[in-house]
Amino acid sequence: MFARLYHNKLYDPMQLNVKKINFHLSKLLFIFLISFLLQSCKNEMKKSDMANIAAPVKIEKSIFGVLPDQQQADLFTMTNKKGMQVKITNYGGIITSWTAPDKNGLYEDIVLGYDSLDHYVKNNPYFGAIIGRYGNRIAKGKFSLDGKNYSLAVNNIGNHLHGGIVGFDKVLWTAQIMEGEEGSLKLTYLSKDGEEGYPGNLQVTVIYTLTNDNELKIDYEAETDQATVVNLTNHSYFNLTANKTDILGHELKLHADKFLPVDKTLIPTGELLDVKGTPFDFSGQKLIGKDIPAEDEQLAFGGGYDHCWVLNTSTDSLTHAATLSEPISGRVLEIYTSEPAIQFYSGNFLDGSIIGKNKVVYGHRSGLCLETQHYPDSPNQKAFPSVTLKPGEKYKSRTIHKCSVLTDKVE
Repeated sequence: MFARLYHNKLYDPMQLNVKKINFHLSKLLFIFLISFLLQSCKNEMKKSDMANIAAPVKIEKSIFGVLPDQQQADLFTMTNKKGMQVKITNYGGIITSWTAPDKNGLYEDIVLGYDSLDHYVKNNPYFGAIIGRYGNRIAKGKFSLDGKNYSLAVNNIGNHLHGGIVGFDKVLWTAQIMEGEEGSLKLTYLSKDGEEGYPGNLQVTVIYTLTNDNELKIDYEAETDQATVVNLTNHSYFNLTANKTDILGHELKLHADKFLPVDKTLIPTGELLDVKGTPFDFSGQKLIGKDIPAEDEQLAFGGGYDHCWVLNTSTDSLTHAATLSEPISGRVLEIYTSEPAIQFYSGNFLDGSIIGKNKVVYGHRSGLCLETQHYPDSPNQKAFPSVTLKPGEKYKSRTIHKCSVLTDKVE
C-alpha cells in the first residue's frame, strides 16, 4: 500500500520538502514586499513633508487693466505656503492687497487701496506705491549738486513731494517673475535725464520677495550716468484691523530716540530733537491715539504725525526700525531696514472722500504709513546723511516687513 502511494507520488517526502521551502520563500517574499511598501510610503511622506516645508511661493500673473496711453498693466499675485497673499501691479509698483493672519489664523487684507486700476490712475494718495526719485519733501523744489542748480516740480505746499507730478508711483515698470523657494517679482524702470527735473539717466530695480515665514522683503537698487539724488521707499497704508476701525487703537514702537522737527510746510528745520518728554516718544509700545490730540506745535503743523524719526542704529546692516501691533486682531508688523530713518504718517489727510476696496470709505486716520528712507530735504541740508548717487556707484537699500501675531515672541 505504502509503495503504491509512493510510486503514485501521493506521498513523496522530497516533494513535501520542496513545498515547505516554497511556502517559506513565499512568506518571506510577502514580508519583504510589505516592508518595502511601508518604507516607500514613509519615504514618500518624508518627501511630501520636505516639499511642504520648502514649497515655493506661487506667483500668478493676470491683466489688471489698460492705462490711458493704452499700455497694459498687470497684476501679480504672490501666495506662500501659509496662505499669505500679496498682490502687486507693475503700474507704480503698487501693493494693492496684502493678507496677514489674526490671532485666530484668519487672513485679511491689511493695506488700503482700490479694486481697479482706473481708481489708482485717477486719484491715488500714493496707496502702496514705490516712491521716487525722492521720497518725502525737498524744500521749494530746488537743490544744488556739483555746482549746478536744479528745479523740480512743486506739488505740495510750495515744496517738491514724492518725486513730483509723475513720480515712480505713476509709471509702468517692466516686470519679471523670479520663482524659487521664495517668490520674487523684479521691477525695473529707466528714469531719463531731466525727468521731473532730476539730473541723470537713473536705472532703477525694485525686487519684492515673499517668504514662507510671512515676510515681505523690498530690495531697491539704482545706478546713474550723472550725479543725482535718490531716496526710494514704499508708501503702503496699513490698518491691522483690516479696516474695521481707524488706526488710533494700534500700538507703535519706534527704535528711535530723536526725530526731525519741521516748519509749517513740513520741511525739517535741521535740528534733531530728543523724543523723551514729547508726544513723539514711541520708544516703548504706545497707543497711537494717546498723544495725537495733544496741544503741540509739531502735531499742529502735520495735522497729527507726519514726521521723520532718526533710527538709533544707522548702518548698512538691517536695523529693527518699528513694531506695529493691534490688540484686538492680535496682528503684529515688524519693520527692519538698512535706511537711517523712518517716516511715520498717521493718515491725517484721509477725509472720507475716498471709497476704497470693497466699497470701504477711508475716513480720517483709516491707515498709517511707515516709510523707511533717508531724511527729508537732505539735498539742501549738509548735516544730514548724503543722498547723492554718482556714476560708478550703486544705490542699495533693503526693508523687511514681518507679519506675526501677539502670541508670538516680539521684541
